[in-house]
Amino acid sequence: MEPASGLTRGLVERLGKASNLAVLTGAGVSQESGVPTFRGEDGLWRECRAEELATWQAFETDPHLVWSWYDYRRQLVADAEPNPAHRAIADLESAFPEFTLMTQNTDGLHSRAGSRAVVELHGSIWRARCTHEPCVNWRNPCELRESPLREIPPHCPACGALLRPDVVWYGEPIPVKAYERSHVVAMNCDAMLVIGTSAIVHPAASLPLVARHSGALVVEINTTYTPISALVDATLLGRAGDIMPELVARLVDVLGPAERPTVGPARKPTLA
Repeated sequence: MEPASGLTRGLVERLGKASNLAVLTGAGVSQESGVPTFRGEDGLWRECRAEELATWQAFETDPHLVWSWYDYRRQLVADAEPNPAHRAIADLESAFPEFTLMTQNTDGLHSRAGSRAVVELHGSIWRARCTHEPCVNWRNPCELRESPLREIPPHCPACGALLRPDVVWYGEPIPVKAYERSHVVAMNCDAMLVIGTSAIVHPAASLPLVARHSGALVVEINTTYTPISALVDATLLGRAGDIMPELVARLVDVLGPAERPTVGPARKPTLA
């Protein structure tokens, strides 16, 4: 009998033949660590919605309010731990000749789980950029790791101007380098796992379609069907934290001892 997740042996064998695996993750992965998605029921904070706070206009109007929201989010993430899906994805990294993890999440949990080269499509809440264009921290974000913040809003250590979170706000493009890298990865991978993403936020939502058009095997893992479900090779319905460890364990059998991913106990996380 096949497992309830729909992860058939045939599908595992096809994934096991991949030499270049790409993984795209969304908010659903971090939600299993207790990090709110800030969509739907999770979207309200102090009678403000995420769509109203995560904009340049909101920051210009009330930087204290916007940074208070991010300080709240950062504290939630600081208290969270990588879940089995984060750790299983990290374990896959050593199992394939080429592997790239692209994430829409800004929480840093993938890195805390042990993933190394992560393409952060929407930035990171643990970094900030100066709002004063001539400053060195305008193009090169600075680390901002303290949680909770001692100063709201925080100011640039180099020039004293206001800092803004190094994240992509509504109406802003994703960083050019991240976009170019992710597009090249999607065009050249021969398999892609799409995990915990609603597939409605572009351009990230287009990456699985680019991969599929280029001939890659695309497998979606989500608790519900999404707009791309009818366009990919397979959709596995369930929690990423249940399906991904199972996938890694079954890939161990397919790949054999020489290419086994290291599946071990949870890594002790450190604050991002």
